[in-house]
Amino acid sequence: MSILKPSLTAVSAAALMMATPVLAQDDGHEGMTYIHAGTVIAVPGQTPLRNQTIIIDDGKVMGIEAGFLADADATIIDLKNMTVLPGLIDSHVHLRADNDSGSREDVVKMESGDVALQAAAHAKTTLMAGFTAVQDVGGPKEIFALRRAIKKGLVPGPHIRAAGSSISATGGHGDFHGFKADILELYKSPTICDGVADCRRAVRQAVKNGADVIKVTATGGVMSNTNAGTGQQLMDDELKAIVDTARTMGRKVTAHAHDKGGIDAALRAGINSIEHGSFMDAETAGLFKRNNAVLIPTVLAGKTVEEWAKDPNTFLPPNSVAKARQVGPAMQDMARLAYENGVTIAFGTDSGVSKHGDNAKEFQYLVIAGMSPMEAITSATITAAKHIEMFDKIGSLEVGKYADIIAVDGDPLADVAELMDVDFVMKGGIVYKHDTAD
Repeated sequence: MSILKPSLTAVSAAALMMATPVLAQDDGHEGMTYIHAGTVIAVPGQTPLRNQTIIIDDGKVMGIEAGFLADADATIIDLKNMTVLPGLIDSHVHLRADNDSGSREDVVKMESGDVALQAAAHAKTTLMAGFTAVQDVGGPKEIFALRRAIKKGLVPGPHIRAAGSSISATGGHGDFHGFKADILELYKSPTICDGVADCRRAVRQAVKNGADVIKVTATGGVMSNTNAGTGQQLMDDELKAIVDTARTMGRKVTAHAHDKGGIDAALRAGINSIEHGSFMDAETAGLFKRNNAVLIPTVLAGKTVEEWAKDPNTFLPPNSVAKARQVGPAMQDMARLAYENGVTIAFGTDSGVSKHGDNAKEFQYLVIAGMSPMEAITSATITAAKHIEMFDKIGSLEVGKYADIIAVDGDPLADVAELMDVDFVMKGGIVYKHDTAD
């Protein structure tokens, strides 16, 4: 076999054996990287391959060949006893967030540098858990700086698509709550809007800020400290104005939405995807399919807030406890209804509500909802890559795509919980994690 061999920036052989993450180091070695893989789920949804060599050069997959190829000029990574698959994608995270008893005061105590460094730590944790790409759907401006830093290789983390601050109604979910009026005014987001014209302005502001995707809070939400409920908060004409303006700016729109009325209104307005979808029904499922819209169920978030609400010493304020008791228990049944009605589901967790690094717990809830392990994996690779508009680069191990690759000791098609303990992480041809048996 004859393969062109341009130079490769690689980690050293010693670094490959480290359990801790490493950054790229140019050791002067020229040649390709060969991964000897026992089992490869190269294109989730297709039959896995056995005993293959994944050929990597310049951070991209150059091919997959049967057998374990040898080449004196290649760096060999031995994953013969592992299951290898594309890096996972979480379509709904908040890298800045870290919900605990003190998190509600962070916004008035943390400097910009504190925010950026906390988000960077969470990004690293997420990458080490096997998630090589995320969509951050609601966060501060520092997320854009983190996106740039990761892209430049300054800090380790997943590929980031970011929305920045959400388009939200005054007093609604996404606005700032729970402090005295002058503090609320000081921290008011520039993408809070009221009325059609103002909502158009907010979308344009989000794009100016750096948004890859527009996030709108169409309904109330659990974590906002207000008793405004979980029903529709932006009016139909406002939602339509947001969608139309986003399209003129080349952006898709995703909507946080819990109650059926708000979900349906968002879908009728032409919104591309729904985050949560807690109280959707079969009629709503029909709207999803007619509009080719995607659901990101975030069942893990529902389970998390449900447990918080049960705790008599919970840090949640009473307004949030009341909403958590309604929303949390509904989300597992919602995911099953969506799956059974043929709604397209992309993997997402709302991490930042749940703990960063625990993202793979969502797989088990998708399987409980009726998905096979392969379907759940597909939702976090093929489907999620298409959803976040990166399928030309990630989501499968095909020629020309980034070498974003993970591996686990066991068989995730037999037990999807294997994905909760990822042993190998490569992103863009660079190894960040390689745990080996003692």
